[in-house]
Amino acid sequence: MDRFRLDAHVKLLDQAVVERAKDRGLDALVYAPHFVRLPEIRRRAERFTDDELLVVPGREVFTGDWRNRKHVLALGLSEPVPDFITLEGAMAEFEQQGATVLAPHPEFATVSLEAHDIRAHRDRIHGIEVYNPKYLAGHAERARELAATFNLPAFGSSYAHLPKTVGEVWTAFEGSFETVPEVVAALRDGVPRSVYHRSGPRHRVRCAAEFAHLFYENSWGKIDRLFLSGTEPTHPEHIAYEGRFDAVSVYTDTD
Repeated sequence: MDRFRLDAHVKLLDQAVVERAKDRGLDALVYAPHFVRLPEIRRRAERFTDDELLVVPGREVFTGDWRNRKHVLALGLSEPVPDFITLEGAMAEFEQQGATVLAPHPEFATVSLEAHDIRAHRDRIHGIEVYNPKYLAGHAERARELAATFNLPAFGSSYAHLPKTVGEVWTAFEGSFETVPEVVAALRDGVPRSVYHRSGPRHRVRCAAEFAHLFYENSWGKIDRLFLSGTEPTHPEHIAYEGRFDAVSVYTDTD
């Protein structure tokens, strides 16, 4: 039986990433960078897709405010969704668009869905991430426990913010897929799959590097500068969203 190998969440995409993904035997990866609007993500995904590697565009939406944010990974969106809107507002929008909704790194640090969030939105969530290189001891076990408790399919990703992490983790599906909609549907419909990751000293070094990068990525000073002006691409009050998300925005132009 064919096995389709997907790295279900990476943050960077260039030719070196593509070559690394191919070297690691991947068939596809999900490209979901921070603070980039969906049209640009789609353009870049299409640019780097070829006969050997399929790049699936996605959005990891930051719901809530910066200090109380919860990340949600959405695939198959038909329209852009901004960051820093309420969790309920984001989930309602995903449902309206018929998106595939995944819970990355549950109960990890201060950036994740908790058990009560998953319980509240159980019927809107299509998978739980059970492994990525940023997990510390116990995180993977807890994530698998949550997937079992809520009877949701598992997935794994490299969650790569650094190029060499791409392909350290993959989700292997039964079957074969040729298009982005087929991959999105496989994640949504619970197609049988298994999660794998590399091991050994090099894997541990890459895990440590990704975890160290987390502190830079989550600097309040960095995001404070980015998001309080209201002009950035994924700010909920950016002109591109035409006021659609004003009612569920957690930041306003007076903040």
